[in-house]
Amino acid sequence: MLYILLDNSRDWLDERGLYRYVQVLDQIEFRALAAATLSFLIVLFVGPRVIRFLTRLKVGDSGLSDAEALRQHTASKKNTPTMGGVLIAGSIFLSVFLLADLTRFVVMAGLLVLFWMAVLGGFDDWLKLTAARRGAGRQGLYAWEKLVFQLGVGLIIGWFLSQRTDEIALIRVLNLPFQKTYEAGELAPGVVILPAIVFVLISVLMIAGISNAVNITDGMDGLATGISAAVALGLLVLALIAGSEVTAKRLLVPHIPSAEEIGVIAGAMAGACLGFLWWNCAPAKVFMGDTGSLCLGGLIGYMAIVLRQEIVVLLMCGVFLIEIGSVMLQVSYFRKTGGKRIFRCAPIHHHFHLGGWQEQQVVTRAWILSIVLIVFALATIKLR
Repeated sequence: MLYILLDNSRDWLDERGLYRYVQVLDQIEFRALAAATLSFLIVLFVGPRVIRFLTRLKVGDSGLSDAEALRQHTASKKNTPTMGGVLIAGSIFLSVFLLADLTRFVVMAGLLVLFWMAVLGGFDDWLKLTAARRGAGRQGLYAWEKLVFQLGVGLIIGWFLSQRTDEIALIRVLNLPFQKTYEAGELAPGVVILPAIVFVLISVLMIAGISNAVNITDGMDGLATGISAAVALGLLVLALIAGSEVTAKRLLVPHIPSAEEIGVIAGAMAGACLGFLWWNCAPAKVFMGDTGSLCLGGLIGYMAIVLRQEIVVLLMCGVFLIEIGSVMLQVSYFRKTGGKRIFRCAPIHHHFHLGGWQEQQVVTRAWILSIVLIVFALATIKLR
């Protein structure tokens, strides 16, 4: 909104010698960092009020677990307010609304993913957390119901992105590791432009898959929050590269003209996660719940699609993928062997915890691994 006001009043401000005081808003780097700062401060200062409000609503964690070995651990978290994801989603939305160029389709589509996933997660959280108080009725959404809505938003976003041929002309280019997108400043021979149906399928899988992966990972104080903050910073770097024609062509990666505005979304996400980590670090005063984890994962998947860096982003999200992969392996092996397990407990962060690692050791080491993966993933950009 602020950028649109500046754009519409630029001539008027210039005539009166006032433009030089606000011209910094024309710099995408400034707006991305400002979005990060703003979202961080919103979560930091609004957090205590929201936590008290959620406590009064009695939407605290039940402290129950299906795994017998974890019950003592989860009991210590009983009554910690959940649905703190409203802080994350709200701060991202407000920061992007104020500082991004709302005339860009990629910005409005990102806000749709954020809102859609936050509402879906919030509805599921509310049903689960108020079940005891209501005494009857639904105990949360069924897995297939959540999946339908996750696939649905991926389908909608993927289809509309695939039809854009103006501001994001290279949106359907297939970007593979070590592949040169350009030669002598022109599109390289052999670069594949994906059919719309294939692009839509990839969009569905990325948005639904990563949102579920983040949701699975959110099981220890600060675990998903810290990793999401690191991944968001990596996405900010990718957005600034893809949005700059000079930089993108120098690094031989797809140039997406509107991608620089994705940097504002990534910055806002990083700031929101860091602010939330202030309240979510051990011992957590609030949990994000599905409200936060679904919208964070959905946004990561969405930004990966727009930036044409799905494989790089999947590498950045390596810990998320390990987490959801451990659940899939555990469930499959359990069913095939009639009750045997690969891990002590899944997701895998509980396996390490039950193996003797302290919770904060598990979390910190997961952060370290994520940072290493993000640095490595960004380094692969240069290998073309």
